[in-house]
Amino acid sequence: MKTRELGRTGQHVSALGLGCMSMASDYAYGPSDEREAVATLHRALELDVTLWDTADIYGFGANETLLRQVLVPNRDRVFLATKFGFVADGAGGSAVDVRPERIAAACDASLKRLCIDTIDLYYAHRIDPAVPVEDMVGAMAALVQAGKVRFLGLSEASAASLRRAAATHPIAALQSEYSMFTRDVEADILPACQELGISLVPFSPLGRGLLTAVGPQLADKDLRRSMPRFGAEVGDANAPLVAGLRQLAEARGISTAQLALAWLLAQDAHIIPIPGTKRPKYLEENAAAADVALTADDLNQLRALLAAHPVVGARYGEGALKLVNR
Repeated sequence: MKTRELGRTGQHVSALGLGCMSMASDYAYGPSDEREAVATLHRALELDVTLWDTADIYGFGANETLLRQVLVPNRDRVFLATKFGFVADGAGGSAVDVRPERIAAACDASLKRLCIDTIDLYYAHRIDPAVPVEDMVGAMAALVQAGKVRFLGLSEASAASLRRAAATHPIAALQSEYSMFTRDVEADILPACQELGISLVPFSPLGRGLLTAVGPQLADKDLRRSMPRFGAEVGDANAPLVAGLRQLAEARGISTAQLALAWLLAQDAHIIPIPGTKRPKYLEENAAAADVALTADDLNQLRALLAAHPVVGARYGEGALKLVNR
């Protein structure tokens, strides 16, 4: 597996990471299977996919607890990222809470669940306009000083919030949704990352399955049921784009997923996608994308295809959209 530098930290991580959200949470992408999830983590080690991403809200802590089975005996081989900022709302959902007074407790709880002494990359999961970015990042920086965290990151932050955060403490990474289906970061967020020396870590780089031309029958608890892009009429509207991607991938002898990931890697040297999966076979397919070198002609064809078929449908419902790029 090739590596890429994380921001300007001097730390290199696998060019493609592993999103672990679905491993211990039925609400993410259908029923979870602990045995298969653990097998996926072991296969990640074998493939040198060493950047693992989780969060305290995934499974309300269960995801971090699952990861420790493989993380602890292999601590020196894994670069572990986790996030804080969402809390249970008492009604089965979640709310944002990034107040400085709770950040240290959130970090300690994650460390306990993960059974480790230090988190490699600690993200604020969302920006709350009611909490000054400087105050939040200042509290996060105290965790670095205490040796509990190595590097800091933000998730779904605007360019303005990035600049305010970076002026308070070095920011290594910004995690945001970015794929051929979601490209809003290209306007000003990606340029801000480039300006500030911050790695962009795209989550859902395969459009939550849409870019792989997979049309799953969604489980009752699958979070995609709440997303406008997964409506039947929207799927029909986006079908020509998916079909065009499949055709280009087949011409290159690769999968659509590999084409989509290779396209992301080609956008900037400090982009580090974290495709999520809980199955070894998909991990293997995704990891192979790091070795796909797209030509100028490939990129031109993809640019023309994307221009010809604008994506239809919002990535989140109205409420969730209010929490992104703030």
